[in-house]
Amino acid sequence: MAEELVIYTVEDKVSIVTMNRPAKLNALNKDLREALLAGFLRAEADPATSVVVLRSEGRSFCVGYDIGSDPEKDSWRHDALRWHEHLGRTLTFEMTPWYLRKPVIASVQGHALGGGCELTMFCDLTIAADDAKFGEPEVRFSDTGPGIVMPWIIGYKKARELLYFGDMIDAKSALELGMINRVVPAAELRPATLKYAHRLALISPEALVATKLSINRGADAAGFRNAMQAGLDIVAPLYAAKTEAGMKFHDITVKEGLGAALKWRRAQFEE
Repeated sequence: MAEELVIYTVEDKVSIVTMNRPAKLNALNKDLREALLAGFLRAEADPATSVVVLRSEGRSFCVGYDIGSDPEKDSWRHDALRWHEHLGRTLTFEMTPWYLRKPVIASVQGHALGGGCELTMFCDLTIAADDAKFGEPEVRFSDTGPGIVMPWIIGYKKARELLYFGDMIDAKSALELGMINRVVPAAELRPATLKYAHRLALISPEALVATKLSINRGADAAGFRNAMQAGLDIVAPLYAAKTEAGMKFHDITVKEGLGAALKWRRAQFEE
C-alpha cells in the first residue's frame, strides 16, 4: 500500500500538514501539489483548529518542483501561452498559505529551494532548523519562479542578489534578513515548532483571522497581489525561450539525468 503523500493530523488546536515524499526530498510533482492543496483546505475547514503547521518528512523540507516528473511538457516546451497557463496554476498553489484565513507556520529542515523556498515565504511565519538552506536557483537554468515574493519579504537589494545569482543562504542569514522568524537546533525542530504553534493558538481564532486579513488587505492595497500577477506575466515567456544555458541544461538532463545537469551548472558557480 502506497504511503500518503500528505499526512494530516491535529494536536490540540493545531492542524499539522506534512509533506511525505522524503525519497524525492519532497519535490513537488502534480500528485504532491494536489494532496498538499487538499491538506490546506482540510486544515482551513477544521473547526477544531486555529493554527496550521506546514512541515515535511525526511532530510529536506522541499527542493522545489520535480522538473522531471511531467514528460508531457516536452511537447509544449517552447509554447509561451501554455507556460503562462501552467505557471498561473502554480502561483495559485504557492499562494494558498497566504490566503488561508488561519495563520500558517512553515517548519523547515534541510533544503527549501525554488518553489519550496517560495512556499515558505508565502507562509505567515517560519521556524527553521539550524541546518536549513534557502534559495531560488532556477535563474541558473534560465528560469525564475512564478511567485516573485522575495523582495516583499527581505527588501530589494538582497532579493536582487539572491534572485540574480541563484545562491543559497543558511538559516542564520535568512534570520538576519527577516526571511524566517526563528532558528532552532535541528533535533529540536519538531517540538519547538509545536510549542510555537500552541502558543499562537492561545490567541482567539477571531483575533488571528482578523489580524491576518488586515495585514493581507494592507499588502494588497500596496500592490502585492498585482505584483505577483505581473511577475507571472513577465516570467512565463522565459520558460519557452531557447537560451544557451537552458538548452544545455535540458540536453544534459535528457542524456545523463537531472543530477548530472545540476552538477554541471553548479560547478560553474563554485568559487
